[in-house]
Amino acid sequence: MTIWYTADTHFGHENILRFCNRPFSSVSQMDATLLENMWKLVKPDDHLWILGDFAFGAKAKYSAYVETIFNQLPGAERHLVVGNHDLEPTLELPWDSVSNYKELRDGPQNQLNTLCHYPMVTWNHARRGALQFFGHVHDNWHGTRNSVNVGVDVWGFKPVRFDDVARRAKKLPENRHWADAEPRSALLVAAVFSPKVAIENSPPVSGSANSKPQIFGIGAVAGNRPDALIDERQGQSGEGIEGDRFDPRFTTTGAEHLSHRAQSWL
Repeated sequence: MTIWYTADTHFGHENILRFCNRPFSSVSQMDATLLENMWKLVKPDDHLWILGDFAFGAKAKYSAYVETIFNQLPGAERHLVVGNHDLEPTLELPWDSVSNYKELRDGPQNQLNTLCHYPMVTWNHARRGALQFFGHVHDNWHGTRNSVNVGVDVWGFKPVRFDDVARRAKKLPENRHWADAEPRSALLVAAVFSPKVAIENSPPVSGSANSKPQIFGIGAVAGNRPDALIDERQGQSGEGIEGDRFDPRFTTTGAEHLSHRAQSWL
């Protein structure tokens, strides 16, 4: 079973052709192409998640129209994450689930990724590598390194899998507000990839006369054992290292220690 994601299909919406420069001569052609593309990818036992704006416009006000489209959707399960343009006839369709927000396990790590019609700055398990999938913005914005637009306007009018999204995420810019929303997580990333930066920006040792910086579990990066780094830092500052930031009882590698501290912060 494969999980497929899409958003902003806007079935039946005449004006979306002009608003988003969709390459179709008519809304009928658009509807047919969207359905055809789904059937080419989504297998009978797969699950399809539509992250909002299933249908819109005059046609979407009629139950008979949206039912006709819905009945042509492929997959064993069809789920809706509600968007701002999803009208009552759409919400009343026999979806397997209807939600405003959903945390769904997918990907090689089976992590809980967050599904929402709108892009987000942070979300549950974001610090642990969970991604966020959204729509709403059409072709205006692809997203960031961990929050990705799955809308049809930026995916060739086709649904996508987790692997497709994760692959694109690696090429997208970093979330500019990530450090504002998740400062501890940003520090952990800095410690792993740039130990010098992590040390220079870490707070001073408590009670230290010369205000030496704390060590935040980066021993593995420097090729040293944490207890050796503790001894070195204690010798320089004359003070013990606070257990809240570096517990001398741990004799694991720096990477393992960093992972332990990360879990305690989350």
